Amino acid sequence: MSGHATPEPMTARRSGPLKGRAEVPGDKSISHRALIFGAMAVGETKITGLLEGQDVLDTAKAMRAFGAEVTQHGPGSWSVNGVGVGGFSEPADVIDCGNSGTGVRLIMGTMATTAITATFTGDASLRKRPMGRVTDPLSLFGARAFGRQGGRLPMTIVGAADPVPVRYTLPVASAQVKSAVLLAGLNAPGETVVIEKEPTRDHSERMLLGFGAKLSVEKTAEGHVITLTGRPELKPQTVAVPRDPSSAAFPVCAALIVEGSDILVPGVSQNLTRNGLYITLVEMGADIEFQNPREEGGEPVADLRVRASSLKGIEVPPERAPSMIDEYPILSVVAAFAEGKTVMRGVKELRVKESDRIDAMARGLEACGVRVEEDDDTLIVHGLGAGGVPGGATAKTHLDHRIAMSFLVCGMAAKQPVGVDDASPILTSFPVFEGLMKGLGADLVRR
Repeated sequence: MSGHATPEPMTARRSGPLKGRAEVPGDKSISHRALIFGAMAVGETKITGLLEGQDVLDTAKAMRAFGAEVTQHGPGSWSVNGVGVGGFSEPADVIDCGNSGTGVRLIMGTMATTAITATFTGDASLRKRPMGRVTDPLSLFGARAFGRQGGRLPMTIVGAADPVPVRYTLPVASAQVKSAVLLAGLNAPGETVVIEKEPTRDHSERMLLGFGAKLSVEKTAEGHVITLTGRPELKPQTVAVPRDPSSAAFPVCAALIVEGSDILVPGVSQNLTRNGLYITLVEMGADIEFQNPREEGGEPVADLRVRASSLKGIEVPPERAPSMIDEYPILSVVAAFAEGKTVMRGVKELRVKESDRIDAMARGLEACGVRVEEDDDTLIVHGLGAGGVPGGATAKTHLDHRIAMSFLVCGMAAKQPVGVDDASPILTSFPVFEGLMKGLGADLVRR
């Protein structure tokens, strides 16, 4: 069983100006998909820039368990010899997806229309997360799911022997659910249609097209209508994974709130379905230059020049939430160092992430001396201005990598040190976080 057996406390102390170049890892969402799509192609897919965090390594292990040949050739350099759409073999053991909601949900979708059975589990955090939002639409294809009460892991999926195509309207804005349905539709005959009322990250659609699937996206009165033709032969690709905007958020936000900072974060994805945080930061007064815009691996990227800034609280529109859902924890830290209140609405999805992120951030910020208001769908942070956060607390991370990194960034600018009870979950998404931030000048101490 995966999990973090021994907590690894860490403390961040107020640092001098952050300076230098922050080369953040490859995008986690694209890394998962590159491995999965490579496993469903016929032939060798080559991947560069793959994120080698534990979440992605667990997906690589899962693809091997389903019969694909997955090989690491060097740092970030991998290849996948795929088995074709519908070619997955039945795994010999339980599939452990660790901490990764993206990994488990996408893999469930991938195998749900093949006549095999697989059992999935994960760490303590993942076993608390609801899977019904994925297994419900997968049942429409003919798959069956047997899990714990509340649709939670461990869970066994019995793939459909005779899958049928479906037409499915997403009840919540979720790229994971959308992708799981599209992946299931690959091995169903005819056309599978997914309708999303609000656009979510579109990496799956981009990559499906790149691998040779027949897919169209149409804007209608219903929303975005995505139509996929089933049972294509996916062609192997060379995938260059851009740098992760969700990981880049941590050095970017640290530089904004640590006085005198000036850093460069190169090659960050600027996908329009992922850039809500950066739009929000600029609206708050952040000094961010988007330099050298270009395209890499089918994704728009840019180099970010970031300088410490005087920030003001704003109201973040709820319709922006899907494009920055993973960034609200670090945004709430930035909001604590802004003047005035920052209102974040439409964020109820944070309640069912790796932890209840609204509650985790609210309790941690309050312990650091920041006034916070919350309800089921809203988080309001009353900012104390530059350098105004008292700090002096230890935040509970609840096995959540983004909570851990957010409070360590808080400690870099607070008056008193801020600790986290367990920094080990950071390895799931940003294994070089500690070294990268220390290289910029951050004062991080294990204890």
